[in-house]
Amino acid sequence: MAMNERYEPQAIEGKWQTRWDEAGIFRAGKRPGAPKKYVLEMLPYPSGKMHMGHVRNYLIGDVYSRYFLMRGFDVLHPMGWDAFGLPAENAAIKDGVHPAVRTEENIASFKKEIKSLGYAYDWDREVNTSKPEYYRWNQWFFIQMLERGLVYRRFSKVNWCTGCHTVIANEQVKDGVCERCDSPVVDREMPEWAFRITRYSQDLLDALDTLKEWPDRITSMQRNWIGRSDGAEADFRVQGHDASLRVFTTRIDTIFGCTYVVLAPDHKLVAKVTTPERRADVEAFAKRMAAQSKTERLGEDAEKEGVFTGAYAVNPFTGQPVPIWIANFVVSDYGTGAVMSVPAHDERDFAFARKYGLPVKVVIQPATGDKLPEGGKLEAAYTEYGVLVDSGEYTGQTSEAARMAMAAKLEKDGQGRATVTYRQKDWGFSRQRYWGTPIPIVYCEKCDPERHGIPVPVDQLPVRLPEIDTQAVLTGKGEPPLAKVPEWVNTTCPKCGGPARREAETMDTFVDSCWYFARYLSPRYDAAPFDPKEAQRFLPVDIYVGGPEHAVMHLLYFRFWTRVMKLLGLSPVDEPVTRLITQGIVNGPDGRKMSKRWGNVVAPASIVQKYGADTARTYVLFAGPPERDFDWSDDQVEGVFRFLKRVWTLAATHHAAVAGVTHDGAYEGKALETRRAAHKCLKRVGEAIERLSFNTAIAGIMECVNALYAVGTPETPAEKAAMAEAVRMLAVVLTPFAPHIADEVAEAYGSKALTVAQPWPDFDPALVVDDVIPYAVQVNGKLRAEIRVAADAGEADVRAAAEADEKVQAAITGKTVRKFVFVPKRLVNFVVG
Repeated sequence: MAMNERYEPQAIEGKWQTRWDEAGIFRAGKRPGAPKKYVLEMLPYPSGKMHMGHVRNYLIGDVYSRYFLMRGFDVLHPMGWDAFGLPAENAAIKDGVHPAVRTEENIASFKKEIKSLGYAYDWDREVNTSKPEYYRWNQWFFIQMLERGLVYRRFSKVNWCTGCHTVIANEQVKDGVCERCDSPVVDREMPEWAFRITRYSQDLLDALDTLKEWPDRITSMQRNWIGRSDGAEADFRVQGHDASLRVFTTRIDTIFGCTYVVLAPDHKLVAKVTTPERRADVEAFAKRMAAQSKTERLGEDAEKEGVFTGAYAVNPFTGQPVPIWIANFVVSDYGTGAVMSVPAHDERDFAFARKYGLPVKVVIQPATGDKLPEGGKLEAAYTEYGVLVDSGEYTGQTSEAARMAMAAKLEKDGQGRATVTYRQKDWGFSRQRYWGTPIPIVYCEKCDPERHGIPVPVDQLPVRLPEIDTQAVLTGKGEPPLAKVPEWVNTTCPKCGGPARREAETMDTFVDSCWYFARYLSPRYDAAPFDPKEAQRFLPVDIYVGGPEHAVMHLLYFRFWTRVMKLLGLSPVDEPVTRLITQGIVNGPDGRKMSKRWGNVVAPASIVQKYGADTARTYVLFAGPPERDFDWSDDQVEGVFRFLKRVWTLAATHHAAVAGVTHDGAYEGKALETRRAAHKCLKRVGEAIERLSFNTAIAGIMECVNALYAVGTPETPAEKAAMAEAVRMLAVVLTPFAPHIADEVAEAYGSKALTVAQPWPDFDPALVVDDVIPYAVQVNGKLRAEIRVAADAGEADVRAAAEADEKVQAAITGKTVRKFVFVPKRLVNFVVG
């Protein structure tokens, strides 16, 4: 076929997208005997238009899926929709449109934009988490986990979003406000359903060491969030009361230096132990703390403040009384809600003691060096391990030895024990909103008077969301929206058949995304959440792409859920993902993160319409390494478009003369130069893709195009055949980045198959060896210059070239060369004196 002289992407891109669809080229499972690759991007929430951040996220996976297809793998690369959640419900309240309607509209729009960019998705595996066929299995998991003690009902202090009118997770609170609506978050005590994720805390922590292909910052964030603390619990008896305070500390070796203890303002013993003369101050302080969020109280900039209760507790080791305070930096749901304070050896305790005039007692001295002064003269807390002083029978022991001995003594005396605590809490997942998975529980006063909840029988799943009048049900505050639908909430008890009420709360949408990657394996499977045979074939996910902001939410939750799936016999793996790639942010032209708030969003559709999908794809991939942020540049988009025009012009210019030419003889001169450029490019691009350096790969393609222009018009059969081979190789290396132009060029140059369906070719090793190689030149081991010499140059030639360099001459002139060190193809070193 003849090539049009002008590059018109709009004329070719739709054509190739249709051909890909018709060929089903991206359907997984077509190569059952081949090794598998499961490539996945975090599924989008279709709350509006696509933005360039989405484009970048999906392109990273798309490059890999196309590349591994060409490498002969059976590639699974699916797409779906995280379709439940607050944005759709809030839009329904605002616009009077049912969330299901708005969600379907958004999905249609989103999908159209995705397809316009030519992503290599297996659309046969598409899932929508708001469909009963999907959330039925959320409910099934709930029941299985309830039976195994991994789900329970609790009454606890929760984060209440004053804007969304629902509970949100700790991870969704950012600086005291809701991450979704920016409304203040306050503490509220209420019943909720929770997953017992803490049962897996240690396993989740230990397994982080096995995630060798996860970014360090993600594993570090999870390690800190889980927050294991090895320490001891100790009981401080309250003077004058039949009660004890159990404290947790990681530094039991400092207990002889404890000069006060601190309770959370809402600790259950505060009211009991507070003396009458201190009660007014204590109650006022506790009331003020209750009105503050945890973030306000515990933030780095929050002033440490407290109130004395008037009561005293007895140190279990010294037998001496210490005052009991309440303070804003202790919370009831972390540890025991009580801490022993050793101001000489803890910075926070030191600052608090100085502020309120409390004693400071040194009980740890450095093992070497200068000794600490007495507590009253101490200028800062000493927080390192050392040697114990003024610590009774433990004086002279190291901190490490004393910790074990003291913990054993506590346990022997029945006053405590060595223990481990975790910062991580169980995951409260019930939400007081409509647009989510109904929790499959009913309450019957006859069979369940204590309201523990009775699970809906599995054969009655799914419990479907009812149709609602958005304005009548969703607007207003108070009880959850589903409680306002009597024909739905009123039901019969599965035990006695009598009247019962359904649970009116719904599940957190993070439940939907905990296991969606497994539903992709068999989205129409009806006997279980997914087919275990497919899990054996495709799990774990080989490459997962998404934002680092999900480190301690989704990326931790779905690790927990994967363990549950293995417990249930569904999955063979403990960890869901082998390699995690976290992409950087796309900033607007003004340097700020693209956001509707700033009005700096660049719509993918506008770029596709003006320049074509291949330009949009190539620009985003060329703008920088995937893990780094980059600023949008219209000029650079134009530059990438010009580059693709050069590719087109190169292919079109030579098409008629070279497309069908063959050559069986030797290649020399321009022909050899042409082949070298193409094969070097092939090698460079493959290696760059493997190491996630897409911008380097594209730069290599650009250099190759420049080299092919530089060799000029091919004239001999050898030159024409070499150019034809080079253009076909250009089509190959462009396929992961700019697949439409790649297929169009390949077809024009005789290809009968889709480029992505062809094997990634091997480069010729003989053609990628440089004729000229660099040598580092050192003088007395210090780098002075770099020279380039013929690859086959011997020691004498390399030395002569080095001595001719001006910088080397300056370094050795007037000195005696005592030795010349020659390391072939790497460096030379003049040893002078």
